[in-house]
Amino acid sequence: MIYPNIETERLFMRELTLDDVEAVYRHFSYLEVTKFMDIEVCKDLREAEEIIAFHINDSGCRYGLFNKENNELVGTCGFHCWSTEDQETKAEIGFDLSPDYWGRGLMQEALMKVLRMGFNLMNLDYIEASTEVDNIKSQKLLTKMGFNQENELKDNLVYFTLRDKETVCE
Repeated sequence: MIYPNIETERLFMRELTLDDVEAVYRHFSYLEVTKFMDIEVCKDLREAEEIIAFHINDSGCRYGLFNKENNELVGTCGFHCWSTEDQETKAEIGFDLSPDYWGRGLMQEALMKVLRMGFNLMNLDYIEASTEVDNIKSQKLLTKMGFNQENELKDNLVYFTLRDKETVCE
């Protein structure tokens, strides 16, 4: 599937490519970015290439979020693990943002568009998300976006789901 470029008021979003390796390296070199992720801080360009290659080869897509003012990569978001299970189509969403841009509503702005694309273009029946128990900011954002928190914790993760009819993206 070809994923469209997406534009918001303050962001230009497009799929990451290997041309973005230096920007991805800089972004994932921050401990604050990777703290609640299942990856370590990037130590070199090869590791940044591996991150991009993983998302290129995975089902779904990973968008780079570029600040319109300076074209700087400020974060990423997108879908992985896109699958059909029990006749329902689902994918998991993931996102991260550079600490210099926290607290400005940029990820909410990006997620509104990406969630809409997931339901309308990818025809997802539902979207899943998970966060570490201590990642309160992401949990609040997911709740604000209309996700419902599941009751059961697994592997120190909090799980969320969003169904089309529940979404705030309409």
